[in-house]
Amino acid sequence: MKSEKVLIIGGVAAGTKAAAKAKRENPDLKIVVLTKDRHVSYAGCGLPYYLGDVIKEEKELLVKMPEDFLIDYDIEVLTEMEALKIMPEEKTVAVKSLRTGDVQTFAYDKLVLAAGASPFVPPAPGKELGNIVTVRTVTEATAIKNLINTRGIKDAVVVGGGMIGLEVAENLTLKGINTTVVELAPHVLPPYDADVALYVQKYLAEKGIRVLTGTAVKAFEDNGQGDVGVVITEAGPLKADLAVLAVGVRPNVDLAKECGIALGATGAIAVNELMETNIKDIYAVGDCAENTNLITGRPVWYPMGSTANKTGRVAAINLAGTGHKDTMKGVLGTSILKLFELNMGKTGLSERDARALGYDVETVLVTTQDKAHYYPGSHLIVTKLIVDRKTHLVLGGQVYGEGVVDKPVDILVTAISFGATVEQLTKLDLAYAPPFSMAMSSTIVAAHVMINKLQGRFTGVSPLDLKEKMEAGAVLVDVRSDEEFFLRSIPGSINIPLRMLSERAGELDRSKEIIINCKLGLRSYMASLKLKRLGFEKVSILDGGLTAYPFETE
Repeated sequence: MKSEKVLIIGGVAAGTKAAAKAKRENPDLKIVVLTKDRHVSYAGCGLPYYLGDVIKEEKELLVKMPEDFLIDYDIEVLTEMEALKIMPEEKTVAVKSLRTGDVQTFAYDKLVLAAGASPFVPPAPGKELGNIVTVRTVTEATAIKNLINTRGIKDAVVVGGGMIGLEVAENLTLKGINTTVVELAPHVLPPYDADVALYVQKYLAEKGIRVLTGTAVKAFEDNGQGDVGVVITEAGPLKADLAVLAVGVRPNVDLAKECGIALGATGAIAVNELMETNIKDIYAVGDCAENTNLITGRPVWYPMGSTANKTGRVAAINLAGTGHKDTMKGVLGTSILKLFELNMGKTGLSERDARALGYDVETVLVTTQDKAHYYPGSHLIVTKLIVDRKTHLVLGGQVYGEGVVDKPVDILVTAISFGATVEQLTKLDLAYAPPFSMAMSSTIVAAHVMINKLQGRFTGVSPLDLKEKMEAGAVLVDVRSDEEFFLRSIPGSINIPLRMLSERAGELDRSKEIIINCKLGLRSYMASLKLKRLGFEKVSILDGGLTAYPFETE
């Protein structure tokens, strides 16, 4: 095999994966990894949990040290080295040492750009004040942790309600810090649909986190000692000893752009399935590279550690010179997170994005147990399933609750990846035993409900539309027992228990839409069938039942 020089700019997930895999493919390669950071291989997704002491020590986040790569792989890792300029014609890169300031030139036969992404800092006055931080590297996280432990931080503002922002907010709260999340979008977790995200917001409020959405940060004010003291927002001033900027990240593409490497529609580096850029022998991987959506075939950009590892591996196989080839066909934007006891995950297209792309969308919200209801530790989870009405293809899903959600999300990932219809989803031979699942898993139950809806067996009402429908004259009938209704109900609803519905149906106005609600949805479906048999024509069901209702109840 050929002994070539492989230069990798950037470490963490994609760069180090590319280096290690390339060396395993072709041990004769001479591989050098350059990184601006002090650390080369660390668990970036674990940083919020380090702040909250779920992960106690910095060393637990460090996957490998530079010397480990040299000893284990014969790969040279040079830290605190900044690539200044790529010269594709000469196949060289100018590199500056951040310790000494010296500039030297590195030659390569194959170049891998794993430059990652950088936190976006909103252009608000006062952003240069002390105690205004981002959470992207171990060094930054350690500095924040030291602030928390030594400066008596009492009030914090997290700017940004995405995954990292909410994970940071959770962990600051666990440390006893009064925390407010400020999000510019209409709801937290912008990739999720509103009916799911609003449920999360309600849950966070119950945990003591204040959430301000549709709110911009206007400025940061000095506390008189050079540190932030107040965050000025459109909703008013917020006291803050600490401000964490988690507005999102942007791909690091300046180095690539300056040497003629093409950027894609998303602003990240354009690559083909082999992870090659438009310039021969230059590859791009990880957060600086563009992806393809498996459903639409369109360019997307999902900066995820899982995707970074996959792209690094693909590039390594293709550059190693062994004759083997691998491809990266695309991604689904799958994500998952935990906030206190609440778990949530998504994959594929959201309802909002599917509609914007022109799909004829049908959705259901289905509440079930994550395992057999009688088995200790079972919890309720809600599955939002998104399908195309014409083809019945599964387009996406969002699952949330205090139970297990990663398994159903991964089932949906697999189904979507292989082009499954909702009918095919119902026939999957999934693992079942009471400690792990219901006999009909939550995913299969959701698929059955979807088929019923597609076949016109019932009409659903989104919780987002309920208030407007009730104001227009619809009647919300709660068919749970008297005791259940007394404990918790949706404002404006009336209670007619399912067992009494036939004899009390005369109390309902047949000219009005009757929307039925229960805890999970099954009793609502039974009630709708009963009312239809009694001649009611305008009958619908509240999607997801009371469990999935994202607003305040009485």
